[in-house]
Amino acid sequence: MSLLGAFLIGVVAGLRTFTAPAAVSWAAYLGWLPLDGTPLAFLGHPVTAYVFTALALLEFVGDQLPSTPSRTVPMQFGARLVSGAFSGAAIGLAGGSWLVGLVAGVVGAIVGTLGGHEFRRRLTLAFGRDLPAALVEDAVAVLGALLIVRTLV
Repeated sequence: MSLLGAFLIGVVAGLRTFTAPAAVSWAAYLGWLPLDGTPLAFLGHPVTAYVFTALALLEFVGDQLPSTPSRTVPMQFGARLVSGAFSGAAIGLAGGSWLVGLVAGVVGAIVGTLGGHEFRRRLTLAFGRDLPAALVEDAVAVLGALLIVRTLV
């Protein structure tokens, strides 16, 4: 289950960079993701959860700006890979193998980045503008992250 969870949280990271670590941090804080006594125990601190949540909210706003680069440019893609790796490693660590979680998170981030790009492109064409497509993608990322970390209980 942790392999699938790590992969799926990586997909979320591919959609929205900071939503995945925010969800993982809240899961650790709420006791859904047992990270106490591990190198990632800091994720369970409330300050960490609030900081990642603030970053995720800023990302939702920044994503709407016309100057925001595509998620497929190296800097954006790289950030999503790091986020997926980190979030996947946390889930993997709780499941017994941080390395497997890290790899699954990276693979998920690749799938989420490229698949999310295409999904949003098609939604934008269907809606005739980007804002509704972006909001749908935001909702998928947030609800997906919540479902993923909630099933870890």
